[in-house]
Amino acid sequence: MDIEMKEEKGNRLQFLLKDGSAPFSNLVRRYVVGQLPTFAIDRVTFYENSSAMFDEYLAHRLGQVPLLSDVARAKDEVVFTLDAEGPGTIYSKSLKSTDAKIKSALDDIPLLRLLEGQNLRLEAKARQGIGREHGKFQPGLVSYEMLSPTEFKFKVESFMQIDPRAMLTKSADMIIEKCDEFDEKISSIKKEKD
Repeated sequence: MDIEMKEEKGNRLQFLLKDGSAPFSNLVRRYVVGQLPTFAIDRVTFYENSSAMFDEYLAHRLGQVPLLSDVARAKDEVVFTLDAEGPGTIYSKSLKSTDAKIKSALDDIPLLRLLEGQNLRLEAKARQGIGREHGKFQPGLVSYEMLSPTEFKFKVESFMQIDPRAMLTKSADMIIEKCDEFDEKISSIKKEKD
């Protein structure tokens, strides 16, 4: 198996996988999208919302804001607060975190527009999860094109929480760990039969 890097720029990269297979390519794609842990806003408590946007819509929008985080802190729950009044557009940079290391990956994501006299006050709790659980926990997108039965062109795009190269290496480590675990289980079955 051989990998040839085609392009790496910002939050995107492309590479060519040679001497691979469709099942293996799909395994890589599934692990990057569905198994890497990231933080996302999971619960929102509204104290005041006099805007035209329903609480549920805004809570969903907040859940989709990508968060930078230190994933080693898996058990932590981080609280974000937002207190704003109109007129004006409220952006993701308005979310104030109780932990300086966990914050919005991009500051310029528009959340909603408040008119004169409208107010918004909320508390949002972020936790760690995986993309398989919910789309808001996906760290990015991965697609591949089969150029031949053994050659695949991959495109990887990060949502800014994790570097695209790190997405691939962390996924590879997880796949290796699962294969080692499987190998141990198979070996123990063989020993029991002997």
